[in-house]
Amino acid sequence: MTAAATPMPSERRGPRPAGLRGLWAAALLLLTALFAGACTPQFVPAGPAVEEPRLEDGHWVTADGLELPLRAWLPEGEPRAVILALHGFNDYSAAFEEPGAWWVERGIATYAYDQRGFGEAPHRGRWAGSETLSDDLVALAGLIRERHPERPLYILGESMGGAVAMVAFAGNPAFQVDGAILSAPAVWARSTMPGYQRVALEVVAHLVPWGYLTGEGVRIQASDNIDMLRALGRDPLIIKRTRVDAVYGLTDLMDQALTSSGRVTMPVLLLYGERDEVIPANPTFQAWNDLPPEANGYQRFALYQDGWHMLLRDLEAEVVLDDVAAWIADPAAALPSGADRHATAVLDGTAEIGAAD
Repeated sequence: MTAAATPMPSERRGPRPAGLRGLWAAALLLLTALFAGACTPQFVPAGPAVEEPRLEDGHWVTADGLELPLRAWLPEGEPRAVILALHGFNDYSAAFEEPGAWWVERGIATYAYDQRGFGEAPHRGRWAGSETLSDDLVALAGLIRERHPERPLYILGESMGGAVAMVAFAGNPAFQVDGAILSAPAVWARSTMPGYQRVALEVVAHLVPWGYLTGEGVRIQASDNIDMLRALGRDPLIIKRTRVDAVYGLTDLMDQALTSSGRVTMPVLLLYGERDEVIPANPTFQAWNDLPPEANGYQRFALYQDGWHMLLRDLEAEVVLDDVAAWIADPAAALPSGADRHATAVLDGTAEIGAAD
């Protein structure tokens, strides 16, 4: 460091030591050369529209003719409310098996589908793009609304599903439902990532977009429900080897979701666990603060001290599921768990994450 920072005598001949600046310049030239002949992430977006979207038994048909698996948990008779749920990254609609069964006992219908590239949907493992995923949500929500025209409709998004919902709301002003339930939404945008992560993602995604990541050796726990996590590990429909360009596409989606926060103008229930090791707290708080409070009086931020990333399937999931049902019944009322009061205390500085109320 000292030698690189010391001026060289004018009479000295020969190359000047490169130092750190020289090394960065050389690295930049190398990366530029590599990118010049590199590939780009390959997505599989929707094709041209060939028919009207429609509901069928066990699936729904998109405008470009794909059949996406659809599950439903329906009470006897007309439900008092309807939830359309979107699963997280590498997951699929079975994620809502227990939540759907729990809500149906309380008169709430739940629909969930395998998004393109996940579960048993076509193009498994390939990223469809933010616009395609959000357009699918808008189309299916319209079909669900037609099936239950007299009942309030709520969009529930878990992790990646929450990001898809946020992008759909912001990009489609005419897309109006009765509320959004965002469970640990994927808002970990590039702007909130360390520089080395952004650079690594760009390099890998443009050099080997077809490569696979397995997550082996990554010490991240998604839930305290270990039996559930083990079952997911045995489930053949859970994607365990992820294409690099799918991770790149997910990051694009998270970028859009975070910047979309200010345009989500409907009632929102945001759920987040203090033990979440997947989506950091800072971008989640930023997304919450960016929501336009003047748009409605029914926003609730629920912060669970013992909650992990998979709040709807944690060991204390029923606490969260009960809060969701209570908010649907009366968005203006305080939540039964008190998680909204704890969130307010953390945000105004009278409580800290990890501290008792």
